[in-house]
Amino acid sequence: MAEKATIARPYARAAFEFAREHDQLPQWSVLLGSGAAVAGDERVTGLLGSPHVTVEELVSLFADAAGPAADEHGRNYIKTLAHNGRLGLLPEIAAQYEILRAEVENIIDVELVAAMAVEPAQHERLLEALRRRLGREVRVSTRIDASLIGGAVVRAGDLVIDGSLKGRLERLSSAMTA
Repeated sequence: MAEKATIARPYARAAFEFAREHDQLPQWSVLLGSGAAVAGDERVTGLLGSPHVTVEELVSLFADAAGPAADEHGRNYIKTLAHNGRLGLLPEIAAQYEILRAEVENIIDVELVAAMAVEPAQHERLLEALRRRLGREVRVSTRIDASLIGGAVVRAGDLVIDGSLKGRLERLSSAMTA
């Protein structure tokens, strides 16, 4: 896994630098995101190493999926990846690109895992508290995990705030056995 990330890093950085210089960060997010979705499709993974599929056919497949985001520069980028046998790295490239983009746009992605649906007012209070604490704009993705019993877990990069009942019970259990 680390090897893929290492190989993907210069491709992500090159895409980011180009997009930033040309004020096309959102367009390249679409290009790389759609490319990552295509590369992650199990029907496509078999095509990536096939001698029966040409580079041009692969470029066309990936560019068509990106739609208007695959302009001349986007197609050239995809073609470079195809020639270097790196189309399969598009999920890692897209993820690293988004990290670079979020950093420059001062945005942090936060995952909120709650035991039950979060009320809109609670959601807003949480967003405001996270903005103050992290000093950034916050994008939240929420999912429900009933195994938490109650409360929620917030993950923002390295920061994990476990306010779940399950987490409290585990900490209590650990303290009692120590």
